[in-house]
Amino acid sequence: MPNVTFRSARKEDAREIAELFQISSEGVADYVWTTLQDDYPGLSLIEIGERRYQRENTDFSYQNCLMVEADGAVVGMMHSYAMPDTLEPLPDDFDPVLRPAAELEIAGSLYISGLALRPDFRNRGIGTRLLDRAHQRARELGLGQVSLLVFEANEGAVRLYRRHGFREVDRRTLVPHPLIHCTGDVLLFVTDAK
Repeated sequence: MPNVTFRSARKEDAREIAELFQISSEGVADYVWTTLQDDYPGLSLIEIGERRYQRENTDFSYQNCLMVEADGAVVGMMHSYAMPDTLEPLPDDFDPVLRPAAELEIAGSLYISGLALRPDFRNRGIGTRLLDRAHQRARELGLGQVSLLVFEANEGAVRLYRRHGFREVDRRTLVPHPLIHCTGDVLLFVTDAK
């Protein structure tokens, strides 16, 4: 097995972060990026994602990513950020496709918004190591819980998170959309930061 290392993301990682978000989000990232096309005229969806992660001092920034490398090549990432202590209610006109996921948030938790590994690097314990890093980051930020969303249909991810102490606390039914590859429910999982 190649030597696997972890490092903080750099701005120049933004393209690979966007590509890995495409993997982890099952099409949700592409949907979000379509809603931003007016702000980024002429750019492809992946280019919009890249621009999004090049930003600084915002939740969806390379600054909130931990990169996984094997022999110098990026093979995965975890994106996480602190949820505010108080969550505002969603406006009535909030995007109906994104509403189910947006309703599933835990105030004051470290939210893992994306965790992805390239296919050849799955089932090697790297996901476990990333989750350990999430717990460490939550403790460093003074947060008592780690939260994430997972598609019920993604049985492998559901098993991984349950094995690591995550429990389901809520769920919503996805709104079907041609860009989103999953149907059924999206689950809100949470665990105590240990």
